[in-house]
Amino acid sequence: MSSLPILRSPTALAFDERPVEKRVGLVVLATDHTTEPDFRRMVAGDRIGVYTARIAYANPTTPENLRRMQPRLAEGAALILPDEPLDAICYSCTSASVVMGDDAIEQAIASAKPGIPVITPPAAARHGLTAFGAQRIAVLTPYTEQTSRPMAAYFGVHGFDIARFTCFGLDDDREMARIAPASLVRAAIEATPPDAEALFISCTALRSAGVAAEIEAAIGRPVVTSNQATAWATLRLCGDHRPRPEGGRLMTLPLPGKAWS
Repeated sequence: MSSLPILRSPTALAFDERPVEKRVGLVVLATDHTTEPDFRRMVAGDRIGVYTARIAYANPTTPENLRRMQPRLAEGAALILPDEPLDAICYSCTSASVVMGDDAIEQAIASAKPGIPVITPPAAARHGLTAFGAQRIAVLTPYTEQTSRPMAAYFGVHGFDIARFTCFGLDDDREMARIAPASLVRAAIEATPPDAEALFISCTALRSAGVAAEIEAAIGRPVVTSNQATAWATLRLCGDHRPRPEGGRLMTLPLPGKAWS
């Protein structure tokens, strides 16, 4: 063993209350390729830290497989900075949130992280569409028809009128993540009928947040995507109200008054 002396520093240390002012938790699927890059780009910074836990998930993307994640939500949330409070926590799966229900997800995560606002992508999308005053909407998903139907029912129950619903028919979220953004732009244009007031693009696997502004320019109407809406809600709950038009019109708006109140 070396005889080199190890010196104890005499410096009086000062400690900050937190290393980063705001802390955001992300619960993502084990197969997710897109959420973390999107949140690094749209949310994380010197003031907001983003901390991720992954939970087990196996394709294909079916309602049955999506429901199987529910028992893992609390375990995943508990792994994010254990015993420390967060300012918001997001479950990053749109289709699973619809199948399980926003309330069930909130309850599961709250059992591990009580008293923290829980954001799901469909709830964030609803608030985003409401912020635009949009009621008649178009919806584009990468899912199969079987997995898309609960999405259509979800928005219908929440008072939205669906002018057109389009899906790609895919059942593997890793394949969804590989769809080229230029293809998403073309598909979004085709999926938006003249009478739709806004377009919602579902799925946290899609790289649609990065082209939301481009799609808006092409269709002349607001675009809300899963990761964009979740990032928007997260920023606003963390007190960041700066407009970010490069992320689409939604990123310039405040949260509606009753959102996560």
